[in-house]
Amino acid sequence: MHMADALLSPAVGATFWAGTLGTITYCSKKLKSNLDEKLMPLMGVLGAFIFAAQMINFTIPATGSSGHLGGGLILAIVLGPYAAFLVMASVLTVQALFFADGGLLALGCNIWNLGIYPCFMAYPLIYKSLVKPGTSSGRIMMASILCGVVGLQLGAFSVVMQTSLSGRSELPFSTFLLLMQPVHLAIGIVEGFVTAGVINFIKAARPEILESAFSAQPLSTEISIKKVVAGLLIATLLTGGVLSWFASSNPDGLEWSIVKVLGKSRLSEADHGIAPALKSLQEKTAFFPEYGFPKTAEGEKRKDETSSWPAIDPGRSGSGIVGAALVLAAVLLIGGIIRVLRRKSA
Repeated sequence: MHMADALLSPAVGATFWAGTLGTITYCSKKLKSNLDEKLMPLMGVLGAFIFAAQMINFTIPATGSSGHLGGGLILAIVLGPYAAFLVMASVLTVQALFFADGGLLALGCNIWNLGIYPCFMAYPLIYKSLVKPGTSSGRIMMASILCGVVGLQLGAFSVVMQTSLSGRSELPFSTFLLLMQPVHLAIGIVEGFVTAGVINFIKAARPEILESAFSAQPLSTEISIKKVVAGLLIATLLTGGVLSWFASSNPDGLEWSIVKVLGKSRLSEADHGIAPALKSLQEKTAFFPEYGFPKTAEGEKRKDETSSWPAIDPGRSGSGIVGAALVLAAVLLIGGIIRVLRRKSA
């Protein structure tokens, strides 16, 4: 559900950039007061894991489309909503800047769509009302699926609203909506299953982490989280380095919906103004465009002739590992800055 700049007008893009930056500022202030420094490594590793997991598109049966994990709900359940939103913003920023996944004008919308709804609506309003400390794994599964569906449905509706407000008349509101909502219903169900798997792993290994996030209280200094961090780090390396070869090549839910309406996956792009300027910037920063080595015309032709599954590709493995490391570094840097600011104001 990473939007391209072509879907948005500068006014809508700027509006959601402002809303996202305001939310980032608010979350940073909340963490400045309440950051549990012991959880900073977990924030970084979870962000790296979400980056790697988002590289794996899974096929949606009988549609010709695919979907991938959002991850905002996992982050919110483990870290609380404020830290979760900052981590999600870090993941999407690294994806846009260095992998050209989602436009820079659209980055504010993408952070909003994948961060606000799971972190500040699905988690506090639904998940926390259904799941208490000590809840069974089955109930965690049920709540995760419900929240995954709600979060993705709100995000998909938000995409349709943003394109409509941008005046993209090529995508009629009702037609686009009737394609986006059902395909993201299926993606939301898978999101729920994956979320429940991760949460139940953490519940089995170190339930105190979930209880700390639920009560917004610091984790006891006597509790070690090294095994959980190590487990997630191994899962990140395997996911980004190897499992990413098995990603579906079908278009994701958003691209699939656009193709169904237009017969092609891309809209015409503006030839002047802020959007082409940001695209030019992105072409300079994206050293792993589309999660691979930069393509030449000859290489692209050879790839089409030898296309196979799984797509064993050193460029994709490198993207998964380098991207995860960049997210880890970005989150630790943000946490470090917040910690320094807090100590200065103490």
